[in-house]
Amino acid sequence: MHRLFSYGTLRDPAVQQGVFGRDVVTVDAALRGFRLGWVTITDPGVIAMSGTDRHRIVRPGDPSDVVDGAYLELTDDELRAADDYEVDDYVRVAAALASGERVWVYVAATDAAHAATTTADRE
Repeated sequence: MHRLFSYGTLRDPAVQQGVFGRDVVTVDAALRGFRLGWVTITDPGVIAMSGTDRHRIVRPGDPSDVVDGAYLELTDDELRAADDYEVDDYVRVAAALASGERVWVYVAATDAAHAATTTADRE
């Protein structure tokens, strides 16, 4: 199983049904060192599933920054489905939650290299 931290639409039961074909149990969690921003989505399928073209996105921030969300426990196939759902604005990277647990998280593609370095520095 994979743990995927979500701070946005993947916590929505309707999106989970569309992406995974089931409701996924979510566990409240926090991601330190990142900050929330917004991105405008242009993919019609993602907009239809989520109901909006305005989605949250995370970028590296200060060590004191915290993004609240939840992690989802996903199979290999479900993780690939999440990758397919996320548009090119996002890249999946490994990160550590405030609790120290390791997760995957989608970050702004423009910040992916910095996010990976920042995450490695915190370990």
